[in-house]
Amino acid sequence: MNLFVTRLAATAVTLASLTVASFAAECIAPANPGGGWDFTCRQVGKSMQDLKLVDGTVQVTNMAGGGGGVAFAEVVNKRNDDGELIIAASSATSTRLAQGAFPGNTMDQVRWVASVGADYGIIAVAKDSPITTLPELMDMIKADPKSVSIAGGSAVGGWDHLKVLIAAKKAGIDDVRTIKYVAFDGGGEAVTQLLGGAVQAFTGDASEAKGFVDSGDIKVLAVLAPERLEGDFASFPTAKEQGIDAVGANWRGFYAPGGISDADYDKWVKAVGAVYDSEEWKATMAANGIAPLDLRGTEFEAFVKANIDEIAAISKEIGLIK
Repeated sequence: MNLFVTRLAATAVTLASLTVASFAAECIAPANPGGGWDFTCRQVGKSMQDLKLVDGTVQVTNMAGGGGGVAFAEVVNKRNDDGELIIAASSATSTRLAQGAFPGNTMDQVRWVASVGADYGIIAVAKDSPITTLPELMDMIKADPKSVSIAGGSAVGGWDHLKVLIAAKKAGIDDVRTIKYVAFDGGGEAVTQLLGGAVQAFTGDASEAKGFVDSGDIKVLAVLAPERLEGDFASFPTAKEQGIDAVGANWRGFYAPGGISDADYDKWVKAVGAVYDSEEWKATMAANGIAPLDLRGTEFEAFVKANIDEIAAISKEIGLIK
């Protein structure tokens, strides 16, 4: 998990970033307009345009299907040497790669460019719950797994489910199959069930829970970040502070085609890095609840590999994959 440790954003554009020459660019968002991948392509693309890192605008191509699998296959099979192309990715990408949801495709078929931030997970309870800390919740599960149901907005084996399992493993629960996870269609519905008393806890991302935190409806037991978040979540402790060294980062970033030249790869690493270092991107992060996660080039590749390995191990344990 130490590869999930974030670095604070740099206060100025690095010298390496200043040397980026402008170039034509396209970003594939592996989903329809309006989602997280589309947001990542369009916002980073706008910043690249404003910083004059690209010629003209960044063309955004929406390529939905297979939870990102259609875009991944398109890049690997048809655009493997396209040096003007990057593709938006996230924890959903590493989850699907780990679980074999992209048939015949693996992470080493592409080149991992850089991250541009993360949305960290939380574990929460209703405001009137007697549970006040994450260790208390985990102790209840250890004593009687059937007594605690945890709701999330992803399917079984999806990212909300996996975050709870990561925390449970770090809390000393050896058999994470005992965790009662209840899947709902989105975080809002999951919180509604929590407030109605149908479940005892909720797992989701900090950004989607913000409205319920602001209204006082839920009580955050832990943020699954390496250190406390800034702003509205600064008062909430991390799991690590409570002796449970669990980090669940829904990272956002990019990969590029696997067959591009080292020069094109370095160009993309520097360009995305220049965006991350800019004041414009800091403002975008603050406005959209994105927390710092600054990993570039080989460091980002190692991070993604560790993420995939951890998800694969847990997915095997709960019987999702063999």
